[in-house]
Amino acid sequence: MNLSKYKVSGAIQLKNSVTKEVVEDAEKKLKKTRKKLAKLQDAMYAEGKYSVLVCLQGMDTSGKDSLIREVFKQFNARGVEVYSFKVPTELELKHDFLWRHYIALPAKGKVGVFNRTHYENVLVTRVHPEYIFGENIPSVKSLADLDDAFYHDRMDRINDFENHLAANGTIVLKFFLNLSKDEQKNRLLRRLNIPEKNWKFSAGDLKERKLWDKYQDCYEDLLNRTSKENAPWFVLPADDKPSARFILAEILLEEMEKYNFKEPTLPAKIQAQVEEFKAQLNNE
Repeated sequence: MNLSKYKVSGAIQLKNSVTKEVVEDAEKKLKKTRKKLAKLQDAMYAEGKYSVLVCLQGMDTSGKDSLIREVFKQFNARGVEVYSFKVPTELELKHDFLWRHYIALPAKGKVGVFNRTHYENVLVTRVHPEYIFGENIPSVKSLADLDDAFYHDRMDRINDFENHLAANGTIVLKFFLNLSKDEQKNRLLRRLNIPEKNWKFSAGDLKERKLWDKYQDCYEDLLNRTSKENAPWFVLPADDKPSARFILAEILLEEMEKYNFKEPTLPAKIQAQVEEFKAQLNNE
């Protein structure tokens, strides 16, 4: 597959981006890719030099939860951590906007998955700027202070944050699940029509849907301003879930393979005694 076409490496317009791509036998192919990823994860965990941060963003119903379940199901549980960021708590609001994300970062050797990310701070808060007041920022006295310059400054700080992570061994990969408005409608109706899916529905989803165009504008701006070589964005067609999962897994595999993870070898002194240790165990 030509995976480079999904990477945001120049100016992007979401209205011209594909939202549906069907990969033949995507589920079957994903199984093979998962096995390769699991081996890479084991090597990275043993080496303990790098970590991976997978960031997932997308409109409601874009498939983030099921994607996490299907792509990472064969990873060793000790080496993967998933964080779903909700509305900031009282404690989180007493810190800067990146604090709660920083303390959730994966340790060396581990894969961290952010289900919704630090980009909510330049997305949801940009669509609903009144949310910023909860942060009690001294310089913000009215909605007039929350202009484009405010959010672009935050994006610059996010770029600095991710640059710092990359410089210290975190492989940062960011994925926007590009869902069409029509497909979102179908998925919301499915939640209403299928009783066992009812619990997933929220009336708030319909309120946010009315702001679709505003969200798309904000996404487009952040994608163009924060896709960097050391922390790239990938825009994935999300209308077909199996295909989106497979494409993400393939990108993750390709990016991780670049680092040539290797399990550490035994120290020479221990290696020289391997046969002796074997004999001790066999002679018990």
